[in-house]
Amino acid sequence: MHNAQPWRFRYARGSGTFRVYADFERTMPHSDPEDRALHLGCGAALFNLRVAVANAGLHPQAELLPDPSDASLLAAVRTTAPADEEDADLGLLHPAIRERHTSRYPFAETDIPEDLRSALMNAARREGATLAFPSSWHLRWVQELAEEAEARNLTDDGSEEDLARWTRTGSEEADTAPDGVPAYAFGPRKRGGRAPMRDFSGGKPSTDLGSTPFEVNPHLALLTTEEDGPRDWLVAGQAMERVLLLATAKGLATSFSTQALEWPDLRWPLRDPVSGTGRVQMILRLGYGPKGPVTPRRPVGDVLGFEP
Repeated sequence: MHNAQPWRFRYARGSGTFRVYADFERTMPHSDPEDRALHLGCGAALFNLRVAVANAGLHPQAELLPDPSDASLLAAVRTTAPADEEDADLGLLHPAIRERHTSRYPFAETDIPEDLRSALMNAARREGATLAFPSSWHLRWVQELAEEAEARNLTDDGSEEDLARWTRTGSEEADTAPDGVPAYAFGPRKRGGRAPMRDFSGGKPSTDLGSTPFEVNPHLALLTTEEDGPRDWLVAGQAMERVLLLATAKGLATSFSTQALEWPDLRWPLRDPVSGTGRVQMILRLGYGPKGPVTPRRPVGDVLGFEP
């Protein structure tokens, strides 16, 4: 969320084990009070680690929340065993890690082929989550909840504070900051359409990227888990990244819609209207369109440490 990059890694050479930690100095107290989004982001980083280990010919044996006494230790990944057949599938996603990034630009109205939708749903299922493409009145309901949340955020002091901390609006800051969302990546302002886009300027004057119509019928997908605790959030983050990497490899552009997830009274109604179950962890927007500019990344030395 907001490119906060709230993760840290430590590698123990002796045991060949990576430990993945949450960086709780990078929280968003108002928008993410339970650190749910933080865990999703760390889960995505964990999945990228698994892909990189598999690409190196090793088996990434991951254990979630290995130490109940340390809430910051989210996962341990042993890398000593040789890769197996399932790891080969992970390794194929490795080139997409560098290519994948959020696009805040309009996508074409072109349908996503059914076989690709099925593959994306299967990718989430392999990580223990569910991906569904809402349609008809459920899709309109998701769009309305996202619009309501965006309207709230624009007039909410807490949301404004979180956004101010993680957006880089000055030209020098945007060019040099290693994290956050720089002004050049805000994307154009939405003029019409139902794509659930965030106004990263908070409704204030900003770098003029213009305005443009967005999709009237955006392709949205809901990523859900059965339960809603730290372990489920890590599962969801890994499933989300597996979906995003596969989508990128197949030529899709992607972005997130988190606004409705930041308000408990709006997040709950997003769930499956038929079964009434499933905790929505992320709304993904998928489609064919411009990839948009990349956002910065923290230096490796800031996020990776070594020990014997």
